[in-house]
Amino acid sequence: MSDDRPLILCANDDGFYSKGLRAVADALSELGRVIVVAPETEQSAMSHSLTLHRPLRLRRIEEDRYALDGTPADCVYLALHLGEHGHARAVVPRKPDLVVSGINRGINLGQDIFYSGTVAAAREGALRGIPSIAASVDVVANDSGSVVFEPAPTAALVASIARSVLGLPRARGPALLFNLNVPAGPVKGLRATKLGTRLWTETVDARIDPRGRAYYWLGGSGVSHDQIPGSDTEAHDAGLASLTVLNLDLARHDEAAHAAVRAVVESVG
Repeated sequence: MSDDRPLILCANDDGFYSKGLRAVADALSELGRVIVVAPETEQSAMSHSLTLHRPLRLRRIEEDRYALDGTPADCVYLALHLGEHGHARAVVPRKPDLVVSGINRGINLGQDIFYSGTVAAAREGALRGIPSIAASVDVVANDSGSVVFEPAPTAALVASIARSVLGLPRARGPALLFNLNVPAGPVKGLRATKLGTRLWTETVDARIDPRGRAYYWLGGSGVSHDQIPGSDTEAHDAGLASLTVLNLDLARHDEAAHAAVRAVVESVG
């Protein structure tokens, strides 16, 4: 019997056993058939990396639930293409109607999108012409210092957004890529936003191991952002969830950029 319900592909970067992934998959199951292909282990900050120099292993955990020993982008790429040429059993029976990545444990605001595996998995779906949503929620520490991560309210919000996205008319042009960020604690509402600027402390911590060899930790714990009206960072500061449409075209189209590239081309000849 054919299943004409919406088909939703879920991935993430926190790993197959993340409770954020389970929560959103459960919430989305009210809208249609949900197939999960997620990394075997956490793959945070992997950006849009694809695994090209070793084989990948896919494990079927249960019906419509798969773990892959690869990156977030690998998961969506494999799910969409496996079985195309008849040499392997397909993971998805047809092209999904929606790709949802997350719920990520931690926000992906501003420049975070360039590093985020959560956003990359959704972007891989959008690159294949499928409307896609990346979902992230902020986390806080309780009095004992433990990180509190409660994805259920965000999962309900993602399902509401997914229902609306599935109802949008299919327009010509690139597929829509949404980036949802939800603050910790009570959420005051949802706002349509643009990207802000969010910069982490840039440090390299150099150390020596017991055998006298150098090793390094990248990145610091501090983060700051500019106050940009209408941005996702401004919404987050106001206790609002932000929904931003990301562009798949990274080229600059302003006159300053065009003038610069023309000058370089003319100079080189």
